[in-house]
Amino acid sequence: MKKGLLLFAGVLCASTLLAAGTGGDSASLTHRMMTLAIQLGIILFAARMGNILFTWLKLPSVLGELCAGIAIGPYALGALWPGWVFQVFEMAPGVASPVGVSPELYGLCTVASIVLLFLVGAETDLKMFMRYSAVGSLVGVGGVIFSYVAGAMIAHYMLGMAWTDPTAILMGVMCTATSVSITARILSDKRKLDSQEGVTILAGAVIDDVLGIILLAIGMGLISAQESGASFSWGSILGITAKCFGIWLGATVLGIVVSRRVAWLLRFCGSHGEVAILTLGVALLVGGLFEQASLAMIIGAYVTGLSFSRTDMGVMIQEKLHGVYQFLVPVFFVVMGMMVNVGEFAQEGVLVAGLVYTAVAVLAKVVGCGLPTLFFGFTPVGALRVGLGMVPRGEVALIIAGIAAAHGHVEILGVAVLMTMLTTLISPTLLLGAFRINAPGHRKAAEGDGLPALTYSFPNHAITNAVMGNILRNLSKEGFFTHQIDPAQGLYQARRDDTTINVVCGDLTIVFSATPEALPFVRIVMAESLAEFEGVLDALRKPISESAHIGIAATDVPKHAQPKAPGRLDVLARHVREEAIVPRLRATDRDGIIHELILRLRDLGAIHDVEAAEEEVLQRERVMSTGVGFGVACPHARTNAVSSLVCAIGVTERPVDFSDDEEGRACRIVILTLTPDTVNSPYMTFITAVLTALRAPAKREALLQATDAATIRKALLTP
Repeated sequence: MKKGLLLFAGVLCASTLLAAGTGGDSASLTHRMMTLAIQLGIILFAARMGNILFTWLKLPSVLGELCAGIAIGPYALGALWPGWVFQVFEMAPGVASPVGVSPELYGLCTVASIVLLFLVGAETDLKMFMRYSAVGSLVGVGGVIFSYVAGAMIAHYMLGMAWTDPTAILMGVMCTATSVSITARILSDKRKLDSQEGVTILAGAVIDDVLGIILLAIGMGLISAQESGASFSWGSILGITAKCFGIWLGATVLGIVVSRRVAWLLRFCGSHGEVAILTLGVALLVGGLFEQASLAMIIGAYVTGLSFSRTDMGVMIQEKLHGVYQFLVPVFFVVMGMMVNVGEFAQEGVLVAGLVYTAVAVLAKVVGCGLPTLFFGFTPVGALRVGLGMVPRGEVALIIAGIAAAHGHVEILGVAVLMTMLTTLISPTLLLGAFRINAPGHRKAAEGDGLPALTYSFPNHAITNAVMGNILRNLSKEGFFTHQIDPAQGLYQARRDDTTINVVCGDLTIVFSATPEALPFVRIVMAESLAEFEGVLDALRKPISESAHIGIAATDVPKHAQPKAPGRLDVLARHVREEAIVPRLRATDRDGIIHELILRLRDLGAIHDVEAAEEEVLQRERVMSTGVGFGVACPHARTNAVSSLVCAIGVTERPVDFSDDEEGRACRIVILTLTPDTVNSPYMTFITAVLTALRAPAKREALLQATDAATIRKALLTP
């Protein structure tokens, strides 16, 4: 540690000396970096203060961040007090920026927008997104058509411009630009991203952005043609349209197809946190490629996040990048506020034209985006929510206005700024108000809301929490990525490939919801977690000296990459060895059968400590019987007497009681499973696969009638 600090100090000193010795350019660069550091510090505090104030006022926190940016920006306090904090928000000499902030801040804002849209994509329910992609496409198309016509009409009828006037074209294009970042932040804060309205808004926003970029390209082409006196080719318009749609659609399909393979490769690159950072690196690369192809970077970031959302890494990415999100996203909204030039409102006619333009822009989005949803099962309330979610214009409109200013059309800057500010400020409040209406947004409930549930009750809160901890550890050992979605509600989610398990941990209950195919596995996990908890209680009842050697704690389990979870038959084929099958067991009681199967594994070299393995299995049996009914028993244990998951199978001549209670559980088929205590393995996945296979009476009968190990293995592995 000390060597690292000394090395860092040496590099810092050398850098300072180098900067001092290289003349004015380096000194200017050093000053700009110093200014950026101070700016960033002020922005973080301003964002937090605005967040706290607006939360206290029961208004969206994003509004507080936007207003904080307006207040501290170069057009408000910075303009009134030019010398405050070393003129910290004054533009560097010789540095031009069409958006009113330094290139460094704008670059940071761009990265933040990529992070935001990447995480929004990762949080999106892909199945629901695909289900509502058709209506989302119509939402985007409707919003663009209505908005462009409305914007151009204001220029034509209020400002007296021709329909083909460059200013009219740009005002129409500017009116189409939706800022999905603001709506996504609101939906994420309110847990509405995966709602029917939420996924429709996101799908529509992506289409809206693609169409907006096409319109901007067409508009700039028309303006360039008019300025040069050349005729504009409609063939080039079709080419631009095909290119934008082709890249967007192709990247989306490709990302969804290859995402699982990419996720599988990334598992081997380090810990969960390091893997999450690499997924962000993928988003940055894809975003840059989209920008290179003349599409917005945020579209590429969203496509990347959406692709990873179908993998089991989706929840892990959200959890591990939450700190990055908390740092960058407030900076993004504060800097957006800083771009607003409040001085533009004082210009003659700007205020009136801007207010009318804003009202028409809001109405165009609400009608154009909300109307198509009524034909897809949405209620009027749902249509209103979708329409209001598409209202914010944000940074996209400001960028278009900056492009217009760069081409000499400065007359629309004030109108653009006012429209951007008002739609950005009022739409979050209106959207939240629409979601507070106690009415469904769709005539049918979203599929997946009625997943089968398993509820377990406990006597007190302490036991509930202890068992929940065991459940999460066991799921992690099985290769699941676990994530606490909502600490206040005790909501957790575990994902592995296509399997998703939702868990709600209350004061006295634990409720699982999963697909019917996953419920047998959930029951196994719960039974094992309860058995481990009872084992801990039994150990605690003994003197400390006896329980001090219980074993390695769960926290000592190394975290390493998990391979992709194989299917049920693959799991059985991998771990069921013909040599470990005993067609007819000689033992006639539970303990004798366990001893005989353990000796068979020892003879195969699979166990290096017979006594320890046998004691662990019998201890597990004393805690809770592993007789599962229908003539099957699955004695199992975690033990360091083995180095990998092993199993032995035996069939008895007569039923054997596998329980210490009075009822007893007569069994003839016995599957013994051992797994190392300190290595992750598909332990409960294997047991679930065995029990699922043996639920079929015909398969159990085939095992009982078999006379050799090969026949038993073949019967077990037959679909």
